[in-house]
Amino acid sequence: MSEPPPLPPPLPVEAPSIPAQKGLFQRLASAGNWIFGLVALIALLAACSVIPVLNFLSLGYLLHVSGTIARTGRIRDGFIGVRKAAVLGSIAAGTWLVVWPARLLSDFWRDAELIAPGSATAKLWHVGLIIVIVIILAHIVWACVRGGKLRHFLWPQPLRFVRWLRTPGKFANSQRLITDYVIGLRLPFYFWLGLRGFVGALAWLIVPVVILFAATRLPVGGSILLSLLGGLLLLLVAIHLPFLQAHFAQSDRFSAMFELREVRRLFLRAPLAFWLALLITLLFAIPLYLLKIELTPRELAWLPSLLFVIFIFPARILTGWAMSRAQRHAQPRHWFPRWLARLGIVPIALAYTLVVYFTPYLSWNGTKSLLEQHAFLVPAPLMAL
Repeated sequence: MSEPPPLPPPLPVEAPSIPAQKGLFQRLASAGNWIFGLVALIALLAACSVIPVLNFLSLGYLLHVSGTIARTGRIRDGFIGVRKAAVLGSIAAGTWLVVWPARLLSDFWRDAELIAPGSATAKLWHVGLIIVIVIILAHIVWACVRGGKLRHFLWPQPLRFVRWLRTPGKFANSQRLITDYVIGLRLPFYFWLGLRGFVGALAWLIVPVVILFAATRLPVGGSILLSLLGGLLLLLVAIHLPFLQAHFAQSDRFSAMFELREVRRLFLRAPLAFWLALLITLLFAIPLYLLKIELTPRELAWLPSLLFVIFIFPARILTGWAMSRAQRHAQPRHWFPRWLARLGIVPIALAYTLVVYFTPYLSWNGTKSLLEQHAFLVPAPLMAL
C-alpha cells in the first residue's frame, strides 16, 4: 500500500487585526461603563431613599424592576437606566475632581484673611479664586455638553471648545439633548408608581402595625393577646405583600395590589421560586433592623441607606423572576413542591415577624421602628414615613 500524501503545513497564526482589537477594547470599556453605572445607580437610589418625597422615586424604581422582570421574564431587563446613571455618576465624579483647585484657593484666601484681613495678598487670593471658579464652571458645562463622561472632565479639549462656540444652533441642540435626557429618566412615572405602591402596602400593613403598636401600651395580659393577633396578621401580610407589589407594578393597576387570589394562583405554578424570593426579601430586610439597635453616627448616616439598596435590589429582582416563572406555566405544579414551599414559607415569615416584634425593645427609635417596614414601604432605613 502506498503511503498517504503528507499533510500541508499549518497556516501561520496571525495576530488579531486592529479592528478586532478595537472591538475587544470597546466591549471591555462598555462593560466597565455598565458596572460604573450600576454603582452610580445604587448610590443615587440610596441618596433618594433618605430624602422625604424623593424616597418615592427609589420605591417606584424598585417596584418597576420587579414588574419589568415579571413582564419579560429576563433578569437583565431589571437593570433599568444603568447607562443613564453612568452619565450622572461621571458628572458627579468629574465635578468633584475639577473643583479641587477652587477648594485649595479658598483655603489660601481664608488663611490670608485670618492673618491680614483686607490686605493686598488676601485680595489677590480672592480675585484668583473668582477667576478659577468661573473657569471651572465653564469647564463643567463644556464637559456636560460633550457627554458628561469622566474623560471629558480630565481633558477639556480647548480647540474643540472654540470650534463649538462658532457652531450655529449650538445652544438649541444642547437644550434638546438635555431635555431628552431628563425626559428619559421618567421621574414622574417612578414617583407616581412609588407613591401608589407605598399607599397600597400601607393599606395592608396598617392594621397589624397598629395592633402591635397598641400592644406596647397595654399591661402584660392584654399585650400578649394583641401581640399574637398583630403578629399573625403581619405574618400573613409578609407572605403575600412582595408579590402583590410586583403584580401591581407589572399591570400598573392599583387594584392589582389587592388581588390576593391571583397571587395565590400564581404561587401554585411556581411554589419553589416564590419561596426563594420571599426568603431573600425577608432575610435581607433583617440586617437593617439590627442597624437600629444604636444610633448611627452622623458621619455614617449614609451607610444604612446604601445597605438597604444593596439588599433590597436583588430581592425585587427575584420577586419579579418568581412571578415570570409562574406566568410561564399554565398548570399548577405537583402537590409535593407546593406543600414543601408552604411549609418552608411559614418559618421564614415567622422569623421576620419575631424580629419586627422585638424591634421596639431593641431599636433606638423605640415603638416608631414598627413603622419602618423596610421590605415593603419606602426605602428609608432610618425614616419610614
